Amino acid sequence: MQIAVLLYDRFTTLDAVGPYELLARLPGAETVFVAKEAGPVRNDQGSLALVADRSLAEVPRPDIVLVPGGPDARVAMHDQETLDWLRTADATSTWTTSVCTGSLILASAGLLKDRRATTHWLAFDELRALGVEPTGERVVFDGKYVTAAGVSSGIDMALHLLGRIAGDETAQTIQLLTEYDPQPPYDAGSPEKAPAAIVARWRSVRTEDLPQGS
Repeated sequence: MQIAVLLYDRFTTLDAVGPYELLARLPGAETVFVAKEAGPVRNDQGSLALVADRSLAEVPRPDIVLVPGGPDARVAMHDQETLDWLRTADATSTWTTSVCTGSLILASAGLLKDRRATTHWLAFDELRALGVEPTGERVVFDGKYVTAAGVSSGIDMALHLLGRIAGDETAQTIQLLTEYDPQPPYDAGSPEKAPAAIVARWRSVRTEDLPQGS
């Protein structure tokens, strides 16, 4: 099973690496980071780069497609080479997935039309404008399309996929070995739970000014 993780300039690191850490542990999985050109690709803070081992053209038929989000998702949304690759890969993929604003890229490729999906909570209106029904769920399955909400939810999405692909015991084993047992010091991880003043402040920010890690 080949898993292709799309990289583009200013992607959000955890969107890509969180799911990668779990999915790459699937027995027999081959995980490949891909970009328009092979080589290092900088994250949204510019302080870290992941290496795309192959170009898009070299990976035309992955079994799983993973699209991370990031501040420049809105650039990738309009990059024809990226969108063409997504359509080609999606034609034969078993699962096509995204994290955070990565769903905007999938939607721009026409892959989520009239489907339910999720994204970062500040980008719901953009997703709706692309003909998608946004939901407040952390992970959304609609056929073979799996979308995760903001950043950290990509880890949950990977666990859901592991269970679907390899069964509950394998998913639980990987969860145990990665010690994924979140116990955050605050209960502020969604707009429904965070302090109203913080939510209101970010809602007043234009969506293209999403914070780092969105």
